[in-house]
Amino acid sequence: MHIVKRKKGQQEYFYLQISQRKKGKVINKEVYLGKTMPKNIEKIKESLEQEQKKELYQKLEQIKENFQSEWKKFPKSIQEKELEQIAVTFTYNTNAIEGSTITLEETREIIEEQIAPHKSLKDIKETEAHAKVFLTMLKKKKTITNEIILEWHKKIFGETKEDIAGKYRDYLVRVGSYRAPDWQEIKVLMNELIKNISQKKGNPVEHAARVHYQFEKIHPFGDGNGRIGRLLINHILWHNSYPMLIIEYKKRKSYYKALTKDEESFVKYFLRRYLTVHKKRSIS
Repeated sequence: MHIVKRKKGQQEYFYLQISQRKKGKVINKEVYLGKTMPKNIEKIKESLEQEQKKELYQKLEQIKENFQSEWKKFPKSIQEKELEQIAVTFTYNTNAIEGSTITLEETREIIEEQIAPHKSLKDIKETEAHAKVFLTMLKKKKTITNEIILEWHKKIFGETKEDIAGKYRDYLVRVGSYRAPDWQEIKVLMNELIKNISQKKGNPVEHAARVHYQFEKIHPFGDGNGRIGRLLINHILWHNSYPMLIIEYKKRKSYYKALTKDEESFVKYFLRRYLTVHKKRSIS
């Protein structure tokens, strides 16, 4: 949303240009402001932003309603199979983003048939552990606390990274050019994040995006932050009756790029991705 000034003859005209994405295309809409810049321009912007947000929330609510309608039609045994398939896809993608060599088909064999491929034992164990944590997380709703986050981390990495599993770091870390907060700030920052999670401000999809971004910026663990952060996304979505979001390995570059930006930019990226993945459910 930005101001555009056009000149016709000797006269100037002001417009507020709003960019919207529809059906994969960016569409620019303009609101005429007048021959002079309105003094209440910030209020006009705020009003238009609220209007856009209302429309967005309606789409997200429609996705939720359509998903729940679909889900309730499945018999219990089919729901179990569906969740296992989601566990396969989510586990493959979230681990692949972090460098796992296990393929999608190998992930399926590990989770469904307990067949281990000729791959790194570390990757195999983390695949098994992640799927178990994910499915337990979906089936047993628990309030997110520091203890729950540490428990997830310990269960996933307990056999492969014993020295850091289930422990917040007590040393400095860098992620590319980003320097994570000092380890002495972690407890305070994580307590603030836990409080933010419980307050559930705004729509759950937007809330999941903000929680994920904030968690990744804190970077409380020596390793495994991405996987725990993506579990948080789907905990929030699933237990608020929304369909989940899997960040795909092949889309990792845009995901990484979004994480390097500010929170509002990441939220916009996340919402666009969510609407794209679930676009068929946004139709009444």
